[in-house]
Amino acid sequence: MTLRVDLNADMGESFGPWVMGDDAALLDVITSANIACGFHAGDPDVMAATMKLAHAKGVGIGAHPGFQDLQGFGRRRISLSYHTLGNLLQYQIGAAQAMARSVGAHVRHLKLHGAMANMASENVVMARACYEAALSVAPDLIVMVLAGTAQERAVRDLGCAWAGEIFADRAYNDDATLVDRSKPGAMVHDPAVAGPRIAQMVKEGAIIAESGRRIETQIDTICLHGDTPEAVGIARSVRECLDAEGITLKMFTGRH
Repeated sequence: MTLRVDLNADMGESFGPWVMGDDAALLDVITSANIACGFHAGDPDVMAATMKLAHAKGVGIGAHPGFQDLQGFGRRRISLSYHTLGNLLQYQIGAAQAMARSVGAHVRHLKLHGAMANMASENVVMARACYEAALSVAPDLIVMVLAGTAQERAVRDLGCAWAGEIFADRAYNDDATLVDRSKPGAMVHDPAVAGPRIAQMVKEGAIIAESGRRIETQIDTICLHGDTPEAVGIARSVRECLDAEGITLKMFTGRH
């Protein structure tokens, strides 16, 4: 059976005159784009321009909501009630839907950003609160989850469409959560390491933790971060290694 996998990247994270990442170059490599909704990064001009370019290139568009924390880029943990968290999600998804429609596109998936995503990967109740809020305003969304974590348990319980994600440039703990960025070795910077590593995970159908432990999981999409200097090089390395292994690149459709 032919292996198929999607490549996604977080983008639309520039703000006013401040430029973050090379979205145009990444859009030539990926099949799905997670576009910031203005709270952790991005603004209406950036959202519209990024969505227009993604749509023109046939790349799937996703909402990428995070905490309201521009200064911290959404990577600082914030404690909110689940009611407020739900409103935060709904507000950002509504903005993404409106901007997508304005360029003739639509939002097909959801991916939580940064600290919000990490907290939801550890707390199934929080993950479910986020996803229920999102699905209440956009019931056809495919929810992209950190594979093998509480996020995946939440979508399985909800019975909604979902896609399991792994990261090309992040190290893993033994419980399938990401190694904290503050720790040594948390980030993979070398494209020559990232590409073969990801191809091996896809072939094995397992996350390979920093310890060497294999965690069997559903791998539907691979995240190529857009906010590092090595992002485009890693993206190209991953795509080349997948091609070399005969792994087909295709936009995910969602599983139940």
